[in-house]
Amino acid sequence: MTRSAAGLVAGLDPGRSKCGLVLANPAVGKIHHAAVLPPLTCQGLLESWQQAGLGQVVLGNGTGSQDWRSWLSKQQLAVVVVDESGSTLAARERYWQLWPPRGLRRLLPAGLRLPPRDIDDVVAQLLIERYCGVILQRSKMPGS
Repeated sequence: MTRSAAGLVAGLDPGRSKCGLVLANPAVGKIHHAAVLPPLTCQGLLESWQQAGLGQVVLGNGTGSQDWRSWLSKQQLAVVVVDESGSTLAARERYWQLWPPRGLRRLLPAGLRLPPRDIDDVVAQLLIERYCGVILQRSKMPGS
């Protein structure tokens, strides 16, 4: 089922010490910003994105999501909570689709490859994709 999302949408993979955060325009299938950041930094970015036209936040239902729901409602942001089950393994697979392994990593079986960085931003991307039913494109640089 495809859900339309007009304008800018943020994906947020909540955590206590770090969060994955993505700003995307699902209507055109493009990611504008993606990062893994401390929660307070994420809050600041969300506030600035809200002033730039952020319309909705797709929030994972994992660790710390209740605190985030409370904070987001105080900011008067529309929030959709999405089930995160299986998202870490899916994000690992998606990471290698976005940035194919090079060198010796490409010789490892897919199940043994671990991304060389935190992938919470890829989880946030998957949350938006699951909710909106679209595949989002990003630049070729990890974390961009």
